[in-house]
Amino acid sequence: MDDLEYWLKGPVPEIPLLLQPVAHALLQVQKELKEVFIDFDEKKLWERPKNVAAVGFHLNHLTGVLDRLFTYAKGENLTPEQLVFLKNEGNENNATNSIELLKAFDLQVIKSLDQLKYTNPETLTEPRFVGRKMLPSTVIGLLFHATEHTTRHFGQLLVTIKIL
Repeated sequence: MDDLEYWLKGPVPEIPLLLQPVAHALLQVQKELKEVFIDFDEKKLWERPKNVAAVGFHLNHLTGVLDRLFTYAKGENLTPEQLVFLKNEGNENNATNSIELLKAFDLQVIKSLDQLKYTNPETLTEPRFVGRKMLPSTVIGLLFHATEHTTRHFGQLLVTIKIL
């Protein structure tokens, strides 16, 4: 069963059925990230081959985007701490190493899954607003985009590692 992708392993306990794809995608990225970093050369964490975003940026961004989009899905505004994190996602001076960045992502996945457990499926079409401009979305729109964005940046991270 360990070699199967999460979506083929059945429902994640306690997650509402309509939110299973969100949980599956997050768990899949979490699993594959660990595999990718087994032999990663730390010296390359902030390199930008061909001027693409650094691996360290993607790791920070994976954590930050989940935090922000799940915050909006709850109907909340970002905190000053979240805004500082956003501003510094690409700053290698604020990062420790890939192990610490992976731990931060793991904690964010746990927090996100916990939020999914308590998300009432009847609220999925409720309006939510994004950012200072209050751009319109819905609970399901934000949760779906959080996973889509996470998988997209994971793909970019994989390509950057291959280039390195």
